[in-house]
Amino acid sequence: MTTAQTTAPATGTQGNSHASALKFITCGSVDDGKSTLIGRLLVDSKAVLQDHLAGVQRQGETDLALLTDGLSAEREQGITIDVAYRYFATEERKFIIGDAPGHEQYTRNMVTAASSADAAVVLVDATKLDWQNPDLALLPQTRRHSLLAHLLRVHSLVFAVNKLDAVADPALAFAHISAALAKFAQAAGIAVRATVPVSALKGWNVVDAHAGWCGYNGPTLLAVLEQLPNTPADTGLALAFPVQWVEKFSSSSDTSQGRRVFWGRVAAGSVAPGTAVQIFPSGQIATVAQVLDHARRPVGVDAGQSAGIILDREVDVSRGDWILAAPTAAAAAEDDFDTPAAVPAWPASRELLTTVAWMDDEPLVAGRVYWALHGHRWVKAKVKRVVHRLDINTLAEEAATQLDPNAIGHVELLLQEPLPAASFAQARVLGSLILVDTASHKTAGAVLVN
Repeated sequence: MTTAQTTAPATGTQGNSHASALKFITCGSVDDGKSTLIGRLLVDSKAVLQDHLAGVQRQGETDLALLTDGLSAEREQGITIDVAYRYFATEERKFIIGDAPGHEQYTRNMVTAASSADAAVVLVDATKLDWQNPDLALLPQTRRHSLLAHLLRVHSLVFAVNKLDAVADPALAFAHISAALAKFAQAAGIAVRATVPVSALKGWNVVDAHAGWCGYNGPTLLAVLEQLPNTPADTGLALAFPVQWVEKFSSSSDTSQGRRVFWGRVAAGSVAPGTAVQIFPSGQIATVAQVLDHARRPVGVDAGQSAGIILDREVDVSRGDWILAAPTAAAAAEDDFDTPAAVPAWPASRELLTTVAWMDDEPLVAGRVYWALHGHRWVKAKVKRVVHRLDINTLAEEAATQLDPNAIGHVELLLQEPLPAASFAQARVLGSLILVDTASHKTAGAVLVN
């Protein structure tokens, strides 16, 4: 048997892996031990005060799950309902943990948590699987959450095989389960950073190593997490900046530049004074006169950071508009006497082919109209066609006329007006939307542009 089931984790040489906190979520099926695992990380890394520990005692024993399950309904039912965030730090790294629910009906909560995560730890309960079978089948939620994390471009995925201390032959169980996970990940095109055998209850291989257990001598789960990189920002692309807030300072006597600051977070590329930009949807061209960071210092700002942009002249810009890189001139053919049209940095379109994670209780069917939110811009979106549904157990594409709650599938959307949407694989912010029910105003679906 191999002694390690891990791929080499990314090192700190990537530049930003230790510069900021790692945001990761724990997910998996119901009662896999997600909340207990987070409690173990907090306790063994000395991130919990003694009086807090005293408040989560049950019959003289510490119930680690209660450190994250804060809602009264969670404590009563013994399940995780909403996403609970906790913070802790080691000498190597700072961490922000999101404990995502395992119940299928709370998949929407898991999607919310995964949308901003750098990594996902998918827990697999060994006691729920036919671990003696070399061709064992994984639980649907293991597949669902892994696939959702992959679709949402969660940069790193780690499998933690839990409760191996409760099976008769832990080494055999880990060998069969890790092989099944590797087979599934390969079929789904998911890159797995590591597969670690753990006991969240006893603390084995979570923070402290339990050498040789299950034939595994690789790094602990915490050691793997300490070396994972942050999700790289889309800095190598053309500028895209969704305007969130317009600040007016019209009382200023300086007329050499615009007298409004457009605040937001850079979605792609970078912005600095002198950058030529185009306003969407008006199409007006301007030049960036000044860029302010979150502390109002004049600097250049890259993707993923908040900024305030002042243009060189007064331009009509409102919340929901986009400030995009200016179009580039197209090359003219030798026999073409007409001036070719400029090529927009981010072409706008009304028709989108998307992947939708459906979260509403009412099925998604063709013909329905929803509000779509792209950046900070709202437009009406009509479901043109449900192309197919994805079977999470076989990863097969099945013909479908609707998407039921918590289903995933490909859907064609027709927008009331064009949006500068791009492929989600290319640009995370430009390639994502949410659908909102026009009557109830509930978030109905998470949309990724293909």
